[in-house]
Amino acid sequence: MPRNLLYLIVFIEGFCSLGAEVIALRRLVPHVGSAIVVTAPTIGLFLLALALGYGSGARVTERFTAVVARNFLISALLAGLGLARVTVDGLFTHVQPTWLAYVVFIGGVLCPLAWLLGQTVPVLTNLMKHLRTGEASGYALYWSTLGSFLGSVSLSLVVMQWLGVSAAVLTCAVLLALGSLLLAKQNWQAWGKAVAVGLAATVINLQPSAGVLDTAYADYAVKPLTRPDLVNPRAFLINNSLASLMDDSQPPQYARYVQHLRHIILDELGLYGRDILVLGAGGFTLSHQEPTNRYTYVDIDPKIRGIAELSFLKEPIRGTFIVDDARRFVRSTDSRFDAVVVDVFSSHTSIPGHLVTREFWQDTRRTLAPKGVLLVNLILDGRLETPYARNLLATIESVYGRCAVEVLHKAKPLSNVIVSCYDSSRAGQSAPYTDERNGADMDMARSH
Repeated sequence: MPRNLLYLIVFIEGFCSLGAEVIALRRLVPHVGSAIVVTAPTIGLFLLALALGYGSGARVTERFTAVVARNFLISALLAGLGLARVTVDGLFTHVQPTWLAYVVFIGGVLCPLAWLLGQTVPVLTNLMKHLRTGEASGYALYWSTLGSFLGSVSLSLVVMQWLGVSAAVLTCAVLLALGSLLLAKQNWQAWGKAVAVGLAATVINLQPSAGVLDTAYADYAVKPLTRPDLVNPRAFLINNSLASLMDDSQPPQYARYVQHLRHIILDELGLYGRDILVLGAGGFTLSHQEPTNRYTYVDIDPKIRGIAELSFLKEPIRGTFIVDDARRFVRSTDSRFDAVVVDVFSSHTSIPGHLVTREFWQDTRRTLAPKGVLLVNLILDGRLETPYARNLLATIESVYGRCAVEVLHKAKPLSNVIVSCYDSSRAGQSAPYTDERNGADMDMARSH
């Protein structure tokens, strides 16, 4: 095999193997979120399958190009069909519980793909007889790792950003089919199989998405609802979860938590002509037909504004939109706001891990103007009894002191919980009142 062709093959292997891992992590977000308890096992199992592939490749003793061509063809099929949105969504819809669907996806798609591609370098280095063993393996690993670097960067920062996740899937499938063709030479049967796999991947990934638009960060959809108390209601879905809703009545009706936030801002706090920061754009409904304040929305996905304006609001948003990570924005901005609204979710109940820590809440505090207020929308159990609910509320109050906590749906297993904290409050120690030492009267007197 010509040396340049061999390096091209291992480059494609590296490009598509890590590219498939990046795509798999993105496909999992709407269904299981992006918490480290999801990403870490996924990466670990991928690496385990890759290591087992290295071991299997080391045991191959003949038909080197044919083995790699076969592996590339099967991998193209796994990537093109197994990583397609319709396949992943269908799997998590029809296989329950969710953890079982995750196991099927990892064990049936991602790990087999990694195992097959992991065989490439040890198999093809057998053909580099003109080089020393160390030199052969070094160059092969160089081109494979270079492909992994370019695959992860270009697919996530270019292809997914501009063309969508399905285009990234198709890119990997086509490259693997092309690699199989390069190794097949004059085997017309192999050529036919490779072309068939490429066409199948093209059809399944480029078919109409039934109103779902996927970007590098999320899946979006606007769907009608059946609500007798609303006029032509529609839902704005992010990662298969209801992010916001509104109808065509005048004034429009919104999701209950949005209406509650508007009530706090306008009626209870009487904020008019003020600057309000909203972390997490959602459907941009907080400022919809609300001209009295100046709103600044921060969201990591640049495409969410166009989707919301075209299909959900059906008009331009009211306010300023800044594309940035919420944590980075509150840490770097010099602006101060009279109210900061935190409404950040990667799926229905999943808040990105870096947006729940004490350090994040400290950064939000520095963005508040004097006498400013922090309003946080959380989705927790209605009784606030789970460890997550208790620890998250305790984390916020460790920075802000005592905050108001309002559970909007007390009878439901999961509820919107609105937390209100003030810039003037401070965290401090508390002393429970007892029959032996009851300082309630003194504390009350000092509070007036």
